Amino acid sequence: MQVAEGIGREKMGMNKLMNGQSAKIEEWKLTNLSPTPEEEWDRLQGFLNLNQADVEAMLATIEPLFRRGTELVVGTYDYLLDNHDTAVILGWEKGANPEHLAERRRFFTVWLARTLGMDFSHEFARYLFRAGQIHAAHGPRQIHVPEIYITGSISLVNATFARFLSEEMPGNPVIPAALAGWNKVLSLHLHMMLLGYQVARTWDSGDFDVELSFFGRVRRYTGKETMTMRLPDGSHIDTLLTRFFNYFPHIRDDVFDIEWLDEERLDERGTPWMVVEKSFRARGGWRVLVNGRNINYTNGLNQPIHPGDTVSFFPPGR
Repeated sequence: MQVAEGIGREKMGMNKLMNGQSAKIEEWKLTNLSPTPEEEWDRLQGFLNLNQADVEAMLATIEPLFRRGTELVVGTYDYLLDNHDTAVILGWEKGANPEHLAERRRFFTVWLARTLGMDFSHEFARYLFRAGQIHAAHGPRQIHVPEIYITGSISLVNATFARFLSEEMPGNPVIPAALAGWNKVLSLHLHMMLLGYQVARTWDSGDFDVELSFFGRVRRYTGKETMTMRLPDGSHIDTLLTRFFNYFPHIRDDVFDIEWLDEERLDERGTPWMVVEKSFRARGGWRVLVNGRNINYTNGLNQPIHPGDTVSFFPPGR
């Protein structure tokens, strides 16, 4: 009902514009969005200097690692089951649930196959980002795995790679170079998972709940009709939108035009210097309604959000 009434008020505002009457329109744009998974994937690869020599050394070790793949998958979950803390987190204090264990092993097997297959695609970056969200209790089973165990598990895989190669290729001079390369790759994977993990934890951080409703193709991007986000007291719509577009970065290309803004700032010594910021300006037709009222006709990004509010997202054409 609120949404329908809000659309009616929005049409009235448009009619005022057409009749030459003044109506307040606040175009909104965001300037503090996190990098996308694809951007971080490329940036960290460059920083780690993951190069052709690394790749060639890793290629020489894929076959022996592949032969031990089943052992790695089974051994990893045996270890998590035997460790009291991780068994409690997974709900396996009295033994692993067979269906849940099979799901976990399948996920790990897919990740291992893509890793040994030298997958450096942007799609894999998005896959790892989503895996991080799932570990933050944003998956079907809503199990929260503390960050320390995500980091620790990657370290254990790295150590297992080293043991397998020492056993399968004893004394082979390629092993140190290969392990250096695998360490870079696993660090890259960890970073992508933690990026997804952190945006999911931020989504759940706050003092009160706000219901989000999605319409049109927004539902295709989110995979849901509604979601609930927590926000801190005193929040405005800009906080909610920042969290939303950090959690669903793949929707940005559809919603925003990119602008680059130059701004002069002072450093700690009072010396002026130029800062270039990336600005995301919402394209025409994309609408965000708070309790049925379009923020373009109210307070824009300064629109306060209160407990019990409903925020609706409409794409162009509705």
